[in-house]
Amino acid sequence: MEKTSKYQPVINIENHDTIGMLAIDNKGDLAGACTTSGMAYKMAGSIGDSPIIGAGLFIDYEVGGPTATGVGKEVVRTVGSFLIVELMRQGKTPQEACEEGVKRIIEKNEEKLDFQIGFIAINKKGETGGYCIQPGFTYRVFSEKGHSNNTASSYIST
Repeated sequence: MEKTSKYQPVINIENHDTIGMLAIDNKGDLAGACTTSGMAYKMAGSIGDSPIIGAGLFIDYEVGGPTATGVGKEVVRTVGSFLIVELMRQGKTPQEACEEGVKRIIEKNEEKLDFQIGFIAINKKGETGGYCIQPGFTYRVFSEKGHSNNTASSYIST
C-alpha cells in the first residue's frame, strides 16, 4: 500500500495571514504597508506576493492603492496590485477594480478555485472597496464616522 501526503489548507484560516493597511490623510496623501508570515505548509520554492512591489501592494500617489492577501503566487501572476491601480486610473472605483483584479486571477484558474485571493483598495477620494474569491474575507475601515467592519463580496457565494 502506497502512502501519500496531501495537505489542503483551510480557506480564510490558514491562507489569510497577510496584514495589509492602506491610509489616506486629510491632504489626500496615501500610504500602504503589508506583511505576511507566508502561507501555512507551502511547498518548497513557493513565492509570496507581499515583498514584490506591484503584486501584494502598490501605491500610486496620484490614483490610490490596493493590497492583497491569499495565495500570493496567483497575485504575482497578474501583478495584481499594479493592475488594480491602473484600473482605478482608467476610472473604475476601488470596488470595481478589486472585482476585476480577482476576475483576472479566476480566468487563469477556472478549473480549480480551491484557494483564496482578496484585495482591498482605496483611491484619492477616500473611496474603498474589497473583493475576494471565497466568502469570509473581512476588512476594517476607519473614517470620520468611526470604525466599520466589512465583509468583502465574493465571487463564490455561500
